[in-house]
Amino acid sequence: MRNRYLEGVFAPLEQEHTLTELQVIGDIPEYLDGRYLRNGANPVGELDPAFYHWFVGDGMVHGIRIRDGRAEWYRNRWVRGPETSMVLGEAHVLGDGAVGIGANTNVIAHAGRTLALIEGGGTPVELSYELETVGICDFGEQVRGGYTAHPKRDPDTGELHAVSYSFDRGNRVQYTVIGTDGRVRRAVDIEVAGMPLMHDFSLTENHIVLYDLPVTLDPQEMGGLSDQAGALVGAPMPEPARLVLSAMLGRIRVPDPLAARRTRDLRLPYGWNSRYPARIGVMPRAGGNDDVRWFEIEPCWVFHPMNAYDDGDTVVLDVVRYPVMFDRDRTGPEEASPTLDRWVLDLVAGTVRQDRVDDRAQEFPRVDERRVGRRHRFGYAPAVGPGATPGSTLLKHDRLHGTTTARFFGRHARVGEFVFEPAAPDAREDQGVLMGFVHDIGSDRSALVMLDAETLEDVASIELPHRIPAGFHGNWIPGDG
Repeated sequence: MRNRYLEGVFAPLEQEHTLTELQVIGDIPEYLDGRYLRNGANPVGELDPAFYHWFVGDGMVHGIRIRDGRAEWYRNRWVRGPETSMVLGEAHVLGDGAVGIGANTNVIAHAGRTLALIEGGGTPVELSYELETVGICDFGEQVRGGYTAHPKRDPDTGELHAVSYSFDRGNRVQYTVIGTDGRVRRAVDIEVAGMPLMHDFSLTENHIVLYDLPVTLDPQEMGGLSDQAGALVGAPMPEPARLVLSAMLGRIRVPDPLAARRTRDLRLPYGWNSRYPARIGVMPRAGGNDDVRWFEIEPCWVFHPMNAYDDGDTVVLDVVRYPVMFDRDRTGPEEASPTLDRWVLDLVAGTVRQDRVDDRAQEFPRVDERRVGRRHRFGYAPAVGPGATPGSTLLKHDRLHGTTTARFFGRHARVGEFVFEPAAPDAREDQGVLMGFVHDIGSDRSALVMLDAETLEDVASIELPHRIPAGFHGNWIPGDG
């Protein structure tokens, strides 16, 4: 059986590289001093393609250090989860409390640490400046039961806000606020309708927004976890899958899982649940579980909101919306067209207005990080979907004028997430560069491409001699942070 997430631009790299003095086409802006880091799935070892899901491959972080107009180095390193280390033939670095696979979804910097993130009960993994695995980071044992892959940094305070879910928490998610010193300022448990996969959330100046949507723990896919989990998802679950999820979450030690099976079984234990309600929760930042207001919406799925903000008595959400997710395709995201929609939640009337912003299939939306939780003008998202053209285009949405500009990279290019870095702290919202990896199908090589955010014209391209597999999320980390 073939699996598209093991082929082409998704095909994993088989080794780690350290490259210096990389070739640069164009001129890297002098104001860029730091690292561009991006995380993604890069499974190691022999896999069963019938049971490999893109979201559960071993994490690999790619990084490029930029300073004085030069690309000083490129490194790619597997995040050493316990099972990843075992397959690589190495000693465990993280201990018993870590996810079996290396954290594979996002990579950020906070409180002087570089952190690889994964959700579903996984603890953040601290990396060295050169991307070697250091150890787990539970913020001084203040964050229990895992952390989200999508925290939001308040641009005014620098605090890190998060909503995290895990199997251990059952029908609760946890809202946390971590200060710039790495200490937890708030931790609030919030009840949800069952055991959903809550990949992301939204933050405004006054509220947090929860997406309680119908992708839930799937007893049929897992085979079984516990009576509690079965009750919450509304179906019985047989016993054998306890080992699978426990290994994934690192709750028990698996002496040698490869000895029992020739290939690794890496499936996602969540699926579409048509019986589960679709709703949006709004809670004041200073509130608690009893203060959450729930707004029912039509069944749908959201991986990533673009941004959110308060507007008088309403909360405005720009989201990438799917009509369904993990219904038929159990190897990756559903082949449904995700559109950019705007939802306006009226806190007085208790209603939701839903409008279509752009009907082109797109994903990985980003805004200027200085506008997180504030009214934004611009948002950026690569087109996605089958065929050559969608994956070759970056979209720039102007919400003030209601227009969209497209940058086409060519039919043989594949574009991932792009992030924005301003030219100066007080630069206007699109005065700076967009940067992200672009893969050339013909040469099977990738480059870190920098664009003028205002015009979408080329600024510079850092060329790499190999492919960067299609991955998930990355960030620009300034200076030595």
